[in-house]
Amino acid sequence: MPFFKPIKKGLPTSVQKDIDSQKNGLRHTVYSVSGNEYTGEWLENKKHGKGIQIWKKAGATYDGEWKSGKRDGYGTYSVLIPGSKQYTRKYSGEWKNGKKNGYGTYFYTSSAVYEGEWKEDQRSGWGRMYYENGDIYEGEWMNHKNHGQGIIRFSNGNWYEGSWRDGKRNGDGKFYYSDKGLLYEGFWVDGIAKCGTLVDVGRDTAPAPPKYQFPKLCLADMELVLREAKSAYQDHC
Repeated sequence: MPFFKPIKKGLPTSVQKDIDSQKNGLRHTVYSVSGNEYTGEWLENKKHGKGIQIWKKAGATYDGEWKSGKRDGYGTYSVLIPGSKQYTRKYSGEWKNGKKNGYGTYFYTSSAVYEGEWKEDQRSGWGRMYYENGDIYEGEWMNHKNHGQGIIRFSNGNWYEGSWRDGKRNGDGKFYYSDKGLLYEGFWVDGIAKCGTLVDVGRDTAPAPPKYQFPKLCLADMELVLREAKSAYQDHC
C-alpha cells in the first residue's frame, strides 16, 4: 500500500511575513520618520509593558508603563529645559488610557506643585496644591477646581475652611483673619460672605486688631435671624 506524506497547510506567505514583522516582546530602540524614539516592550505591534518614549519635536519624554499603545500604569512625563539638553520632571504618577488618572504629582513650576488624585487629565478627588505665592489648598477637587470640602492657608496667615464649588467659597465655612484676630463663620455665595458671625479670637495678640470693640448684639433669637438669611440665599443658589 503506497504511503502518502500529509501536506502541511500553512498561512499564505504574505500573512506569515506580516506576522513575523510585528513587534512583540522586548525590542531595541525603534525610530520613527518624525525622529521620535521608543525603547521597550511590545505586544502585537503596540507599546505594551515598560518602555521609554522620546518625542523629539515636542521636547518631551515618558518613562513608564504602557498598555495597547497608550500610557497606562505608573510613569513619569518630563519636558526639555529650554536652551539645554536636560529634562525636568512634569508629572509622576498613575495613568489610564493615555491620560493622568489616579494618584500623581504635577510640577507646574519649581514652587507650584499639585499632589493628589486625577481623573482624565483633570485634578479631581482629594489633593493638595502648593501655589507660587505661598498659599496651600488641601481638600477636594473636580475638573481642576476646588470643589467640595477643603481648607486653604494663605501665605499671610489667614485661612478658610469649609465648602467650595467651582473654585469659589460656596456654602458653610470659616475664615480666620490672622492680622486682626477675628473669625468669621457663616454662609458664602460665589466667594462672598453673605451672612454669619464675626467674633474675637485673638485681638490682644493680633498685629493689626480692630480699633473698636464690637457692639453688644441685642437680638431675641440670633440663630433664627441667621437661618432665615441663609435660607434666602440658598433659595437663589
